[in-house]
Amino acid sequence: MTSEPTAIMTTAGTLETFPVFPPRSDMQNPIYLHRPASLASLSRHYGNPDTTLVLSEVPVAWRPGQRAGIRIPDLIVAFDVDCSSIIERWGYAIDIEGKPPDFVLEVASRTTGFKDYTEKRIDYERFGIPEYWRFDPSGGRYHDEPLAGDRLVEGRYVPIALEWTDDRHCRGYSAALGLYACWEDGQLRWYDPDKGLYLPTFDDEATRADLAEAEIRKLRQRLQDLGEATD
Repeated sequence: MTSEPTAIMTTAGTLETFPVFPPRSDMQNPIYLHRPASLASLSRHYGNPDTTLVLSEVPVAWRPGQRAGIRIPDLIVAFDVDCSSIIERWGYAIDIEGKPPDFVLEVASRTTGFKDYTEKRIDYERFGIPEYWRFDPSGGRYHDEPLAGDRLVEGRYVPIALEWTDDRHCRGYSAALGLYACWEDGQLRWYDPDKGLYLPTFDDEATRADLAEAEIRKLRQRLQDLGEATD
């Protein structure tokens, strides 16, 4: 459980950092967040790297000196914050930033799945984080649902309604992000309702680059053929 904020004593002129945590032992984040380039895609979508934090596995607590009740969400998004300070401390101190993160998400794993929708849900609610989402690529084997989101209403989390198109596709609207979080056949996607488009994944960008390169080759060949025809 998290503790309530209290005053901390620091040495003048020193930066109090968060404790160092061991790396995760599973591959959920590299597979479902990093390989598809979710962080890069979200960062590019918002376009304010100095004041919009989009990172993975950043400790969240009331203050840097806290040694218990720290949570490390798989994905954290925070607007209007000092990103350089958070990165230097490698931790999000709610007392220092003056507000909690706007959005956090946990990716289910065999070892942490149950805590994600029980203990962590309570802690993120206590931190005052406006939205907490859970993504389970297995379809609900480790979480209570394949995809679930909670919105803070008068200090308590209320489930966000989901839309199912079939048993392989569902989505829920994140007011914090202005995007739909989507569970699509075990993959996490982000959909922008204003543009009517998904935020691109790494594969999307690679396909786009391949198509552009193919078009350039065709154009060069046409120019070459035209040049030979006029010789």
